[in-house]
Amino acid sequence: MPKRSTSLPPIALARLAAQACLDNKATDVVVLDLKNVSDVTDFFVIASGTSDTHVRSTAERVMEELDKAGSGVHHAEGVTQGRWVLLDFVDVVVHVFHPTLRQFYQLERLWSDAEPVALDRDVGQPVDQQGALK
Repeated sequence: MPKRSTSLPPIALARLAAQACLDNKATDVVVLDLKNVSDVTDFFVIASGTSDTHVRSTAERVMEELDKAGSGVHHAEGVTQGRWVLLDFVDVVVHVFHPTLRQFYQLERLWSDAEPVALDRDVGQPVDQQGALK
């Protein structure tokens, strides 16, 4: 498995990805902590766009913001179509859905054993290199 190319811990990358989604007006943004559930990745960030164009622009915003933080996307799928975008940053996987597909696949239900990461109090708040609020 490739190594992260950033000094930020996975929780900080997940929060940064979630914030990029929120900044782009994505809805229903959820971060799931998978460390105790799966060996595939540490965190899922799940968000919805309101249209194919919104899904694409949200995914592009996430890639830009994480690239600025030194973590380029390892693998991306679905960006061109804009229905379900998967962005693999190794320790963090971002899913941006068109609402109908999110409802159909219900990733939160599939990964219901994962702990949700609270974001409400963090919206708009800067985080330090450990992912803690500044």
